Amino acid sequence: MDPEDSKIITLARSARARNEAREGAAVRDETGRTYAATNVELAALRLSAVQAAVAMAVSGGARSLEAAALVTSGEGPSAEDRAVVEELGAKAFFVADPAGTLRD
Repeated sequence: MDPEDSKIITLARSARARNEAREGAAVRDETGRTYAATNVELAALRLSAVQAAVAMAVSGGARSLEAAALVTSGEGPSAEDRAVVEELGAKAFFVADPAGTLRD
């Protein structure tokens, strides 16, 4: 695996662990900048970790994504997660368990 891809998996794992969240995600934009986030579960706002990371990237000026990673112990990614990653043209979408082991 490319070291840059390993990096976003590590960032997703770290965000998840730091916040004791259900999901962690990280994305890398077309310039190589990375953004990490966890799922948001407030009474008035719900975002998956992927949606939160993509929102951070787009808010930061990203026009496209090179890759995305999701770390979760549950099911995933959702159809919405896949759609937003595809919309921004990511060539790779990695899904791993909390230990960092990639799923098929």
